[in-house]
Amino acid sequence: QVQLVESGGGLVQAGGSLRLSCAASGRTFSSLAMGWFRQAPGKEREFVAAIGRIGGSIYVADSVKGRFTISRDNAKNTVYLQMNSLKLEDTAVYYCAVGGPVSRVAGQYDYWGHGTQVTVSS
Repeated sequence: QVQLVESGGGLVQAGGSLRLSCAASGRTFSSLAMGWFRQAPGKEREFVAAIGRIGGSIYVADSVKGRFTISRDNAKNTVYLQMNSLKLEDTAVYYCAVGGPVSRVAGQYDYWGHGTQVTVSS
C-alpha cells in the first residue's frame, strides 16, 4: 500500500522558515516525479513546486520563487520543501504528491499525502 506522510508544518511568524518533508513508502519512487501543492481556506488547491525523478527538472510557482526550494533524496524516498521568508499568504495545508512526468498539474499525480498545516502569523 502506497503511503505519503508529510511532516514539518506548524506555526511560524512572517519572515520565518519551515522545512516540510514527505516520506513515501509502499514502492520505489525514484522513477517518479514528486511535488508539493497547497490549499488555503476557501481557495482551490494550487501548485507550489515539483521535481523530476533525478532532480534534473524543477518547477516552482512564481508566487514562491526565490523563497521556496524543493529537493529529494531517492535513497530515502523523501521529498523536501524548504520554505524561507514566509508570508501570511503562504498559510495553507500543504500536500505532497507523487506521479508521472514532472508537472504543475495536480491531475498528473497518482498518490497524495493527507497534508500538513502551515500557518504564518504576523
